[in-house]
Amino acid sequence: MSMFFVGIDVSKDYSSVQGLDQDGKKLFYVEFGMNGEGFSRLLNMLKTHCGILSEVTVGMESTGCYHINLFAFLCSEGIVCVVINPLLISNFARLSLRKTKTDKKDALTIAQFLLAHRGELSQVPYSQSSQDLKDLARERESLAVMIAGLKNDVRRLLQMTFPELEHRCKLFTETMLRFLIKISKALIYAEGKRKRVFISAEEIISLAKASVASDSVAKEWILSEKIETLLYLEGKKGRITEALVEACRSMRVDELDILTSVDGISAITGSTFLAELGDIERFGSYKHLIAFAGLDPSIHQSGQYEGISRISKRGNRHLRRVIFLMTLCAVRSHNIFREYFLRRKEEGLPPKKAILATAHKLLRVLFAMLTRKSYFRREVVEV
Repeated sequence: MSMFFVGIDVSKDYSSVQGLDQDGKKLFYVEFGMNGEGFSRLLNMLKTHCGILSEVTVGMESTGCYHINLFAFLCSEGIVCVVINPLLISNFARLSLRKTKTDKKDALTIAQFLLAHRGELSQVPYSQSSQDLKDLARERESLAVMIAGLKNDVRRLLQMTFPELEHRCKLFTETMLRFLIKISKALIYAEGKRKRVFISAEEIISLAKASVASDSVAKEWILSEKIETLLYLEGKKGRITEALVEACRSMRVDELDILTSVDGISAITGSTFLAELGDIERFGSYKHLIAFAGLDPSIHQSGQYEGISRISKRGNRHLRRVIFLMTLCAVRSHNIFREYFLRRKEEGLPPKKAILATAHKLLRVLFAMLTRKSYFRREVVEV
């Protein structure tokens, strides 16, 4: 049982620490550098004022990357350490009428939050391998976003340099991209495999003669450079994807096999889902999982007024993104999720809300499968 509650306001170079005992009495305040010397100073301060480290609960806000090293250090010392959603701390701070905001005040607010919610907090176990899996998943997502942006740029430039081409072929095959870089070679060999081009040289020549494109050397050069970047990022994304799936199979192969037993969930989306999910045991029910993903409904109602209901979007946006991808793929497959989606549309739901309802159903099924260690069975239609 925790006897001491320590709040840390984390920043890039220096962080502030406020310690409280179980009665809310201030024990110490200190600032320390975010380096080895500063971490040692913090540990010595905890030992001096709190004695037994197992009786200490340390809390900090999630701050992107800045809290990760400190969190790992404290966990390695056997200290109970929790990472708190900044929104919870912000709402808790509003209970005070004072508007003072300093690093020292923020550290005190976090410590008071720990004290007030001492029976509700739980530590998420830290694992470097799990963190590596999440890093790979987020790097792949980042590359996917950059690739999507580059594809839009390529389409825009082609609309000015060769607008007729987009309507006659698939632009983003490797062959067509390399063809656009060097138009004199319509057929190439990539990685030892011949790639097909679904348009003949004669058709391309005919389109070029009748083209209404602008004559711009600069745009053609920019287009070529963007395609080179696109091909590089596609290759990098492929390597990251292989590393992600391989890492997931080495650590969580049973869970991945359970997920991929559902039609429409691939090893890639399944690995990304598990990377963001963490340990399924930390969720008390599927409702907690839905809230963690930010897919829970946000309802505005007062008296006779009832506002538009939307999802809260207060959870893990990376997890929410992959859940939507999984749902869309599941709906395209011939399974109970497609049937459920079509039924909800027939009941009058708009397509987006029908997809959201299907995502909720998918999460309920996945939660049951992962907690019970069971594979998907088509005859189980209601969870």
